[in-house]
Amino acid sequence: VQLQASGGGLVQTGGSLRLSCTASGFTLDDYAIGWFRQAPGKEREGVACVSASDHNPYYRESVKGRFTISRDNANNTMYLQMNNLKPEDTAVYYCSADHHLRGILGSYYCTDISARKDLDYWGKGTLVTVSS
Repeated sequence: VQLQASGGGLVQTGGSLRLSCTASGFTLDDYAIGWFRQAPGKEREGVACVSASDHNPYYRESVKGRFTISRDNANNTMYLQMNNLKPEDTAVYYCSADHHLRGILGSYYCTDISARKDLDYWGKGTLVTVSS
């Protein structure tokens, strides 16, 4: 049972990447999902999160209009489309999923630090580097 993330890499400012995270051993469609990131020397922060219903996704202010969270239930995979990337987006990106939080707002999933500690599944992380 795991989440396997991929899609990170080196990209120039203004470029795009799509991160993927495939679930095995469970089905994503009944889980709240979220993408987090951690830059060197900084705390992990929520980037984009959404409930199992996919209604009202939450995006942190700095990525609004540039990042999109989505899922493909047929492939049991979640995505983070990242456009117009900036050097400050450089970080290790982690995918996550939680069944207990499946009905809550994405904003809670992304921003509540105590909830983050008990999430069901975390991917291992994929590095995104944006050069200036």
